[in-house]
This record gives sequence, structure tokens and C-alpha cells, in this order.
Amino acid sequence: MVSKHLSVRLDADLLQQLEDQCRSSGESRSALATRFLEEGLRMDRHPGIMFRPGPAGRRPAVVGGPDVWVLARVLRDRSGRAEETVTSLADELALTIGQVQSAARYYEEFREEVDDWLDRLDAEADRAEAEWRRLQGLPAR
Repeated sequence: MVSKHLSVRLDADLLQQLEDQCRSSGESRSALATRFLEEGLRMDRHPGIMFRPGPAGRRPAVVGGPDVWVLARVLRDRSGRAEETVTSLADELALTIGQVQSAARYYEEFREEVDDWLDRLDAEADRAEAEWRRLQGLPAR
């Protein structure tokens, strides 16, 4: 990806907030502003999606609901009509149809990124299970 320069004038208070957040997060001004722009553009395109931090990094989540990857895992493994899948998943997880639809639309646009996240989670779970089995003296799977 080729980077290009963007010059932006910010209100003094907004710049101070950015500086404060940089100190808190340890990110550079450029990295933090880029992250905020990217996440903001994604949230604008996908109402009902937000980003939350965590030990494994920031990830998209449904407002008032789970991370997108939680729903994406189920959506990609189910067959059938999309409308029926969304409705049944909403019922099973006590979510609104709109929440599941928001996650499905986000997953559709960023499928490769979400699938990579799922692959990393699965690999970590496999490593943790193998270590647990080793410590318990159980045979490896």
C-alpha cells in the first residue's frame, strides 16, 4: 500500500485530545489518526458496528452485542437461505435481526480480514489445548 501525505488543521482542543490518547495508547499521532480515520470510515459504511480493544488487538463488534467474528464463524458454517440464517441466529443469541445483519454485511465486505482473525484464534486455541493436554499427560490429538 502506498502512503500519501495529508495535512489537516485541527482545533487546539481536538489536537490535545489526540496527543493525550497517543500518550495513553503508545501510538504515534499519525498511526492513531490513521486508525481513527479507518475505523470511522468503516463505522460510517456499516452502521451498528463499532471497534473495541482487547488483548489480541482492536476488532469490530456489533453495538450492544458480540464481536463480529463470533457471528461470522456461525454465518460461514451455516447453509440455507440468508434470511432464515440471520433470523435463527438472532433468536439463538438473543440479538436483534438488525444486529446480525450489521455483522453479516461487515463480514461480507471484510471477509478475508475476519477469516484471518478466526484462523489466528483457532491456532491459539489449538496451541492452548495441546499445552493443556501435555500438562495433563494426555495424548496429543
